[in-house]
Amino acid sequence: MQICKTVTLRTKKLKNGMLSCYLDYYPGLRDNITMKIVRHEFIGIYIYPDPKTKEEILYNKEMAKKAEVIRCRRYEDVVSQRLGILDERRLKGDFLAYYRQILKNKNQKWEYVYQHFEKFVEGKCRFIDVDLELCKKFHDYLLNAKGLKTGLPLARNSVAGYWSTFRGFLNVAYRDRLIKENVNDYLDRINTVATRRESLTVAKIKKLYETPCEYDVLRRASIFSCLTGLRRSDIMALTWNNVQEYTDGGHYLDFISVKTQADNLIPISEEAYMLLGEKKDGLIFEGLKKEMTNHPLNPNRSLD
Repeated sequence: MQICKTVTLRTKKLKNGMLSCYLDYYPGLRDNITMKIVRHEFIGIYIYPDPKTKEEILYNKEMAKKAEVIRCRRYEDVVSQRLGILDERRLKGDFLAYYRQILKNKNQKWEYVYQHFEKFVEGKCRFIDVDLELCKKFHDYLLNAKGLKTGLPLARNSVAGYWSTFRGFLNVAYRDRLIKENVNDYLDRINTVATRRESLTVAKIKKLYETPCEYDVLRRASIFSCLTGLRRSDIMALTWNNVQEYTDGGHYLDFISVKTQADNLIPISEEAYMLLGEKKDGLIFEGLKKEMTNHPLNPNRSLD
């Protein structure tokens, strides 16, 4: 594993003739968010390559001082990171801003957890604030939280999933040496509860198939859900790009789950394939969300 040893101030000539100051990290500095190795960092300071007037000389002198201050601060960060030391400036950094950066590569559940945490801390949280006491209070908050959109109490299993995701984020922050200790060592899990799922019999599915429905897209999607076991969110996101054909005949779905972000390959029967309708651009079950929202019987549950 390569570890940055030196931070050198250098300049690069621009097309307009000015010199742009930048820092050269050797052998490289790992970005805690992207996890990529950074070799150069331009710091937004420009100087004259050949100052002639008194003003230009004075300007270069002042800019060189500012650039050197930045270089020294970056080197302090490098040494602190190498030794596992959390300096005061970093501890006072914006924990929520860092959280938002991490969200870019995560699934929707992480976004929900962030929204609840942001609400819990009232939009302000520094790295230094993230300790055992704060995390335990967030644990209690989740146990009594309501859905941000529905206003209804969160289901126990949703709470357990949110808490597990938050603890995963704490591990990331600790790995990046942005919080003092791994508080997960002192936090209890929230256990899930067993749920009972009812399934339709073949006779009931056949009856559903034969029952007239004013909203054709809703009827087809509901039956397709019964035949494939897909979640509502995945059905609403399906396009013809997700429908593939086997070389020896038959079809399967190749898609990334909206909820879990996992890759899925699911064979589908000819009956299920016929429910997809004609090939077209865009969503296969276009208009489904609108019909489900406006339907007086609230048929959301039929696709869960």
